[in-house]
Amino acid sequence: MTTALVAPLATTPRTRAPRLARLAEFVLVGGLTPALFPVAWLLRRALGVDASELAVGFVFFHAAYLVNDPHFSVTYLLFYKDVKRRAIGDVWGRAQRARYVFAGFVVPVVLLLWAGVALATRSAPALGWLIQLMFLLVGWHYVKQGFGVMMVLSARRGVRLSSAERRAFVLHAFAAWAYAWASPADPGTEVEERGVVYRTLAHGASLERATFVVFFVSAVWVAVVLARRRRVAKQPLPPLGALFGYLSALWAWTVYSRLDPLVVYAIPALHSLQYLYFVWLLRRSESRAAGDRPFAEVGATPRLAIFALSAVALAWIVFHGVPETLDAALFVPRGRAVDLGRLGTAPSVAAVFVCVNVHHYFMDAVIWRHENPEMKFLVVRPGARR
Repeated sequence: MTTALVAPLATTPRTRAPRLARLAEFVLVGGLTPALFPVAWLLRRALGVDASELAVGFVFFHAAYLVNDPHFSVTYLLFYKDVKRRAIGDVWGRAQRARYVFAGFVVPVVLLLWAGVALATRSAPALGWLIQLMFLLVGWHYVKQGFGVMMVLSARRGVRLSSAERRAFVLHAFAAWAYAWASPADPGTEVEERGVVYRTLAHGASLERATFVVFFVSAVWVAVVLARRRRVAKQPLPPLGALFGYLSALWAWTVYSRLDPLVVYAIPALHSLQYLYFVWLLRRSESRAAGDRPFAEVGATPRLAIFALSAVALAWIVFHGVPETLDAALFVPRGRAVDLGRLGTAPSVAAVFVCVNVHHYFMDAVIWRHENPEMKFLVVRPGARR
């Protein structure tokens, strides 16, 4: 979720959500993360290093069909809804329409051309640069979502953050992104991702040290802001779920994501669950509003079920059906596989995966902005059901 999401939104009066609902929210937005480290340690003790990694990898590989992949596909369902009205109508302002057209039409064309040329020329370096763009932007995406979690959950619980406080949280988020990318220093090494072999962009130790200093200073600033809010201003702190969601996205999933080799497997699923929770909040409120209209044909629960099934089906088509068909058609002529060298054995699968990831980041930065009128559904109004 984008950093521009909740700044102008009014908060709702402070209310106490049911205890079970608060616990579920806490787990879904990232509160489960710290508990995974002792679980990973216990698994290694019980099963051994190799067996535990095999078991965890197996679980999260198959969980991707229901969690990771649909978290991408729901973005398409949200983004291209009412596409004509959003692109050329009056539902959005001029700036938001420009963002929408750029993210929805310019970005995918550029990505498809880039990937298409790489596959047509069988160029692993060209596809490798696209993969590196994905790795650069994924940290940006994670920390923005963490900040969005902080803002939305605070607003839903009636906690209003000042402009100075929001700036502190934003700076720390982007400092985490910069440090995560710069660390560790890299002289330019040959790596493999989804079968594609390429050389990474070199960056030295000086960049790593500089970004760490900014990251550390910004973390201290956040701590001071929270302490001042509590002790000096006598204002309530953000909800525990908001803080854990924010800190998990920055520290555990972005900066120190390599801390435990087993937890690494869970990070994309944790991020996806966090994202899907807010999609559910949005769609639930929209469906209830639609269900309250006279002569509504479909209630809230069927609407949500149809939406969820559509996301799972679209995810399978995008990540498996289409690219695997392309690989079979382009690189297995007459039943004999073509030697693709450094492009791996399934270059279309790799290319589609990377393109969808990068496109997802751009669409996400448009959907979750306060300029989108639908974002009002994320902040519960007085008397609304939670």
